[in-house]
Amino acid sequence: MGEMVRIPGATYLLGTPEWLLDWLDDEDQPLPRQWFADETPQVEVTVAPFLLDRYPVTVSEFAVFVAATGYRTDAEQCGFGMVYGEQTWEERAGACWHTPGGPGTNTDGYADHPVVHMSWNDATAYAAWAGRRLATEAEWELAARGPEFRIWPWGDEWKVEAANTAEYYAGSLSSLGAWKQWWLSMHAQYGAMPRTTPVGAFSELGDSPYGVADLGGNVYEWTATVSELYDPATVCDPSVRMALGRYRVMRGGSWMNFRYQTRTTERIHGDPTGWSSFAVGFRCAKDE
Repeated sequence: MGEMVRIPGATYLLGTPEWLLDWLDDEDQPLPRQWFADETPQVEVTVAPFLLDRYPVTVSEFAVFVAATGYRTDAEQCGFGMVYGEQTWEERAGACWHTPGGPGTNTDGYADHPVVHMSWNDATAYAAWAGRRLATEAEWELAARGPEFRIWPWGDEWKVEAANTAEYYAGSLSSLGAWKQWWLSMHAQYGAMPRTTPVGAFSELGDSPYGVADLGGNVYEWTATVSELYDPATVCDPSVRMALGRYRVMRGGSWMNFRYQTRTTERIHGDPTGWSSFAVGFRCAKDE
């Protein structure tokens, strides 16, 4: 099991300030303001001190768990994992944590990369075995940015060399069309294999204020928190409304996302009843 970092307790404002939504409107990114509205308004939360894995759980660490318990992931049980094909998401038969691109692929050379194709059930099962748990959304955000707001774990200035994102490979991506062109070239070269990197590979520039690595990019990470709005009156994207009360919050963005999806306050919502993909992993927390 991996190294853990102590995160001091704090009272802070969870979520995104309104000025950042204005900034996103002005930036060269393709998503409408309403897409980010579930990050607002900021709300005061108090987080007790806790421990958090310095890195996402790796392929080799998950393999130890499987060897010790015989655990079969949701992707293995249902017979497929979600990967992004040439044009869209698809159910890839045989894709799972040890064959992340489907049949004929493997994790050779990926031992120190984040494990992927992790469902919420898989993440919580590993955490329970390890004597740990998933972090709450508030804990995760505090670990990523500290009690003072910052856009990315390292600060407010984007640094392409500080995180494993689509822009690390492609340079600045300012439209969905540009992203799709980049993706087609990636898919032609690598197929459906995830472009994760060894955990901590970006630590020199990309660590959070507490020294936690990979909280922006590499893989999305499950939290323990049920998806809810910070304010029930918030007008947000209809897809978020459908997730409320049922899904779980995911944080951090991944290797296939724009820089705007790897912010410390970006949140998406995942179905906890078995869904997983080749861009989703997790890390564990523990009470102090």
